[in-house]
Amino acid sequence: MTLEGTGTLFRKEILRFWKVAFQTVAAPVLTAVLYLLIFGHVLEDKVQVFQGVGYTSFLIPGLVMMSVLQNAFANSSSSLIQSKVTGNLVFLLVTPLNHWAWFVAYVGASMVRGLTVGLGVFLVTVWFAPLHLAEPWWIIVFAALGAGMLGSLGLIAGLWADKFDQLAAFQNFIIMPLTFLSGVFYSVHSLPAMWQAVSHLNPFFYMIDGFRRGFFGASDVSPWLSLGVVGASFAVVAGVALRLLASGYKLRA
Repeated sequence: MTLEGTGTLFRKEILRFWKVAFQTVAAPVLTAVLYLLIFGHVLEDKVQVFQGVGYTSFLIPGLVMMSVLQNAFANSSSSLIQSKVTGNLVFLLVTPLNHWAWFVAYVGASMVRGLTVGLGVFLVTVWFAPLHLAEPWWIIVFAALGAGMLGSLGLIAGLWADKFDQLAAFQNFIIMPLTFLSGVFYSVHSLPAMWQAVSHLNPFFYMIDGFRRGFFGASDVSPWLSLGVVGASFAVVAGVALRLLASGYKLRA
């Protein structure tokens, strides 16, 4: 019954964002393309991070991963806050699903949305510059871990927030700064020493850097270090999300 219920909740979450795919999938892809056109056009001849890699090529993996992270977070967080605000969360609370079932369904659907948008961004932007899959296993590993971590973080945000304004604040003051300051548009080696040190405290940096390693075979730090940081961060965030779900934090009035 738990497996069947988990599958049902997972399908419901998939259908929730797929029904409005123009908004949840197509719009983020368009946003990423606009970033690419603007930054690529302005900086293509002025910036080179890795030897033999043009700036537009360098930018594409960052935009793909940024889209994966932001949309994985948006899926679980928006689903929970909508259910809380509209009052239909009670229909889930009366089911025999445990906290693991909730976690797997919500985070699993968030990963699907994040990876779907990321794939869409990749398929559209790859026409603008050449890309090579130097070490493709890193692409898969960091995309999956990043989507899972942000889906879990979205659960935490959705549980904590009582209204849309609070969720927007969480996204604008935590998710967006961590994403944009993670090396999506630049290499941290181009920063002053102090800001390089600050960047290395940002787990999003390791997701972007490890993901980019899969395309170019080059990165700012070792992919194994990135894997350790991202894996540990995912374990911590997932553990907190599971604990909050198990306790019924802000779920039961």
